[in-house]
Amino acid sequence: MELSIRVKSAACVLPWILAFAVAGSAQQGEQHQPQENQAQQGQSSGSQQGQQEPEKIPEVRSTVVVVGTPDPLTEEESPRSTETLEVQKYPLAYTDLNDLLRDDPSVDLEQRGGGGVQADLSIWGSSYEQTLVLLNGWRVNDVETSHFNLDLPVPMEMVGSVNVLHGAGSTLYGSDAVSGVVDFVTAAPAPGAQLRLREGGGSFGEDDQAAVASWGGKKLSEVIGGGRDFSDGFMFDRGYRSEEGSSETRFHSLLGDSDVLLGGSDRSFGANQFYGDYDSWERTKEWFAGINQQIDGKTQAALAYRRHSDLFVLLINDPSYYKNQYDDMSWQGAVRRSDDLPWKGMAVYYGLEANADEINSTNLGDHGRNRGAGYADFELKGKRWGTISGGMREEIFSGGIAVATPSAAASFWVQKKVKLRASVERGFRLPTYIDLYYSDPSTVGNPNLKPESVWNFDGGADWYLSDRLTFTLTAFHSNQTNAIDYVRADASVPWQAENLNGVSFTGIATEMEWRPMAGQELRLGLTTLEGAQSALHGLQSEYVFNYPVQNAVAEWMGQWKNGVLLRQRVRVVNRVDRGVSPVWDASAVYEKGRVQPYVQMTNLSNTGYQEIVGVQMPGRAFVGGVQVVLGRK
Repeated sequence: MELSIRVKSAACVLPWILAFAVAGSAQQGEQHQPQENQAQQGQSSGSQQGQQEPEKIPEVRSTVVVVGTPDPLTEEESPRSTETLEVQKYPLAYTDLNDLLRDDPSVDLEQRGGGGVQADLSIWGSSYEQTLVLLNGWRVNDVETSHFNLDLPVPMEMVGSVNVLHGAGSTLYGSDAVSGVVDFVTAAPAPGAQLRLREGGGSFGEDDQAAVASWGGKKLSEVIGGGRDFSDGFMFDRGYRSEEGSSETRFHSLLGDSDVLLGGSDRSFGANQFYGDYDSWERTKEWFAGINQQIDGKTQAALAYRRHSDLFVLLINDPSYYKNQYDDMSWQGAVRRSDDLPWKGMAVYYGLEANADEINSTNLGDHGRNRGAGYADFELKGKRWGTISGGMREEIFSGGIAVATPSAAASFWVQKKVKLRASVERGFRLPTYIDLYYSDPSTVGNPNLKPESVWNFDGGADWYLSDRLTFTLTAFHSNQTNAIDYVRADASVPWQAENLNGVSFTGIATEMEWRPMAGQELRLGLTTLEGAQSALHGLQSEYVFNYPVQNAVAEWMGQWKNGVLLRQRVRVVNRVDRGVSPVWDASAVYEKGRVQPYVQMTNLSNTGYQEIVGVQMPGRAFVGGVQVVLGRK
């Protein structure tokens, strides 16, 4: 079934013994105060305060949630299962944004290469194509293939937070939000000027550099940054070079607040084992431009353009044997508005969106498609009892195909410190152009693929035991229709893209956050799930049934007044039919002063493991460096 028309226009106990030993000797500081860190709303050009009313108890997790809801809510108010990861809280403790995302046990990173290349992202057992990736609310999912969804055109140093929605989100975000949404939100500069310079190096010939200059004024601010990472690789044909640079300008005029983001990236890498038993090579480039414009206090407009190119060589020693060149482009625009309703605490949010994309490829041919959508969502917030929301989206595609995606969610405070929540939502996804048209010796697309859809149900409880201790528990279930996967009878035949029915996932996600003393944080999380593999009918699955049966994360952070920061994290992943992989990461940072040295240690357990079948991951590695901060601290 052709969905498109041509677009004419554009082992790991030791670290915890050490961690608690150090924590027990830590200096006692002032009582921990509730955090009031703010994440800039991805669909707005300005930051909004996420303060709670005095009657709302407690204010343990006052981080603003800007994903899964049309209006910013604190985590206590949100009726959805969400996670907010603050990038700038420990900026030198993590190697990259993918490393930070691994703190969420509901997120599965299936990584092929280092330096931000080829890392597939899934939530709650989904395939890597079923998670929507946003940048400040703009879509960055690649229409060629979702392997490139994390090809972000901004360096980590410019990202303020990563907001994760667990579960379908198509009512607000449209196609691809089948199992969740991840929104990378850039950080607004504080008043004054600052320059940050970072240089690091380590194992496998790794060399990392980054520079960010920022200036914040009352009506005008600017952030310019860039990063460069390269490595010889831990094995033959696994070296890489990644570069990204961006500029973000925020200003206030008679029209209101404006936010202009420009960025680009260039990544080349050895793709040994990435797509089969081939010594391959690949290079991708990206160009991005977007503007969010406030029209008045209730209306906003957004426009963005993204171009992505991909050059793939199957055999690095014989480029003429098989080579593909792809070039895809997408335009997106939206107008969004909110209005208060007469009933106190109730508001309605609605908008219109349009998207056009096309691809020019030596392998896939030339294709394009258009789509437009309208949505409406309401919210009713009570100061003491909770939040109720519901919405509907209608999306129409070129050729006359239409998809409706309803949703409903609610949260209620049953006790002073216990909140119950539940949601139901439909999600859907269009096939990528690779799904439809790709062909090589190991993989064959299918132009007759149907769009996939899902009904997602989840419910849970949040227990704010004290201002230092929080528990969350979520049970979830999803039923998929026409799920897209690559299947085969055995290894003698290529992978074939097919629609599968009867795919479902059921699981439980739980997490604990504990601050035993000032400057000490402990996070424990576990997500378990089970999938209906009978949908394969005896076939092998390349992506959908590569999910983690259990994904556990234990992390400790210790900060001292003398500027020392220590971090320990153990991840244990048990993939279906693949066994258990424990991985131990650690880091040490001196954060005080203008010169800030750091050491990042990955896979200290030296575990041999694969996150993608057939793609070996690096063993033990060390990276050390220094960051220099000039101007405002």
